[in-house]
Amino acid sequence: MKKSLLLSVVLSLCSLLTHAQDTTKVIPAPIDPGLTIFGSVDTYYKLDFAGKKNANIQTSFANEANSVSIGMVDLGVKKKYNKALFVGELSFGPRGQYQSIPNGPDENSFHIQNLYIGYDLTRKLNVTAGYMATFVGYEIIAPVGNFNYSTSYLFTNGPFQNAGLKFTYAFTDKVSLMAGLFNDNWNVYESKRDVSTFGAQLMVSPVKGWTAYFNLLSGKLSGTELDLTTSYQITEKFKMGLNGATFSSPDQSGGFSGVALYPQYAISGAVALGLRGEYFKNKSASQGALSAIAPGSSVTAFTFTANLKTGGLTFIPEIRLDNVNKASPFVKSNGQPTKTASQFVVAAVYGF
Repeated sequence: MKKSLLLSVVLSLCSLLTHAQDTTKVIPAPIDPGLTIFGSVDTYYKLDFAGKKNANIQTSFANEANSVSIGMVDLGVKKKYNKALFVGELSFGPRGQYQSIPNGPDENSFHIQNLYIGYDLTRKLNVTAGYMATFVGYEIIAPVGNFNYSTSYLFTNGPFQNAGLKFTYAFTDKVSLMAGLFNDNWNVYESKRDVSTFGAQLMVSPVKGWTAYFNLLSGKLSGTELDLTTSYQITEKFKMGLNGATFSSPDQSGGFSGVALYPQYAISGAVALGLRGEYFKNKSASQGALSAIAPGSSVTAFTFTANLKTGGLTFIPEIRLDNVNKASPFVKSNGQPTKTASQFVVAAVYGF
């Protein structure tokens, strides 16, 4: 009897152990997503209605007029595996070379757009270090990220890139805060003196389709820029964007300020129309003042743009009208100064 009872207990324990092993959860190893390749290619034709070889309207990129011209080849790779991320992005061509400040567009055959590494310290907190496209402003360098092909004065005069170290904390999917330290000068990956510019961004998304970014860059050597960037998908077809910014130069001698509105309407999945209306004032020639608008002058610009999409290809015809209040940088076809300038652009942009 005792032997039978002992045998029964042993068999029961074996059964329990076997069942426990069968129900143990096996956590699979993270799947390596591999390398993602992305980028774009763009080309354009611009007609300056004054007949100038070099366009009257001088903003970032696409400044050659009355010519079939090229933008850039943009090539990037990125990978996010487990908690770590890296991004590397290079551009080749005039649109990329233009950003190579202070060397200028004729000194480099390529430009580093992004080169940074990120790591998720927790599910909510991320740290990123390297050379990054700026978090300031509505428009970006790559043409696939903009509705308009020509760029705004606010974009031209603000930073393109910032090198530094930043931390981003996501309170929820609707609120996040970034803060970091960046090089003392914009658009360069090597600091002239030190890493002394403070940067911060508060992101809020109060309702579905509406996102706003409150941005700050401030340093004794780089100056201070306050920027608001927001967009709201009001209906399925209508979207409104806004960018407002003000910049004070390091010695407080001037800077710039301005605001731009971006209403856009999607006629279909393949056709959309948009307008950029901008007011910009150049307070002085400073670090950010790359445009030809003279110190103390202001400009009002209207850009009417269409996007015609087929697959990865987008055709972008647009008409732009600029008007300055004084000290005009524009000229008529006879060479006489004028306060107005107009141009027509048709561009082809392929994104992948």
